[in-house]
Amino acid sequence: MSAARVAIVWRGDADAPDALQPETGRLKAIFAALERAGLRPQPAPYDERHADAFTQRLREADAALVWVNPLDKGRNRKALDAILREAASAGVYVSAHPDVIAKMGVKAVLHRTRMLGWGSDTRYYETPAAFAAEFPSLLAEGPRVLKLNRGNGGIGVWKVESAGEGMVRVQEAGGEAAIRVLRLDEFVAQHRDDFAAGEGLVDQPYQPRLTDGMIRCYVSGECVAGFGHQMVRALAPPEAGPAGRRLYSGPGDARFQVLRATLEREWIPQMADLLALSRDDLPVMWDADFLLGPKNAAGHDSYVLCEINASSVFPIPEEAPDAIAATLLDRLART
Repeated sequence: MSAARVAIVWRGDADAPDALQPETGRLKAIFAALERAGLRPQPAPYDERHADAFTQRLREADAALVWVNPLDKGRNRKALDAILREAASAGVYVSAHPDVIAKMGVKAVLHRTRMLGWGSDTRYYETPAAFAAEFPSLLAEGPRVLKLNRGNGGIGVWKVESAGEGMVRVQEAGGEAAIRVLRLDEFVAQHRDDFAAGEGLVDQPYQPRLTDGMIRCYVSGECVAGFGHQMVRALAPPEAGPAGRRLYSGPGDARFQVLRATLEREWIPQMADLLALSRDDLPVMWDADFLLGPKNAAGHDSYVLCEINASSVFPIPEEAPDAIAATLLDRLART
């Protein structure tokens, strides 16, 4: 039996250097790991202008692994997702499948899984009326973080806190926008358009331990494949200083073994059950971002989920490409 053909999908051009020589491109470690596992990785850059050729390339593959952000320079994934669904229906194994991303790779997952041990007092506003009715009273209890259902790179994430006398202080995560002070009712009115596509807004309490760093757990299927630890600047107080470089480590990093064990044994299976996902639905590479929550009575850290990424998880720890290959081999052997 010939080796399975695996289309590696990213947003690009078929004539770009990383498509012509994938061994030197951004995803070179993925290509190398799949080849070591006996698979046949093939470059499949996606561009709306050449959708027909891309669709044909996918039809000839046994599997497709996708690295494409939901938003990128004004472009979205709607056309690509339609092609991926068609390919999956024809028998191509697609990871991450668009329907899986719609369940776990959006901010609404924070609300749907809020009862798990990684949850917090999370709200999901589906209409402008619900947002206007509920948000002000919650804001009176302390700073909140609002998130658009879909986005990446800090796009559509705001820290909001009361500034007194009906005013709020607003800090946006994406870009270098200055902190704004405006009336609460004006801020609420500005976000009416966020509900136009039926997506809604997710609302979580601000985590004061943000400046202690964010822990990114890289997961292949059900198993943690590594970690990334970083001091994040987005939404931190001005005096917190610059962001730190994300430092990567393997799954055996001693600092995070309690988190790893809890994630693998409890939270991932519980999430899959809540979202009606099978083990094979879980992407071959996804990540879960955690902030440190309040310490418990014994002085141990708690962890608060702030995001799941499933559309385009990269860069990744050096151990992750081989984990991706192993997970994909297992999936293909059982399909």
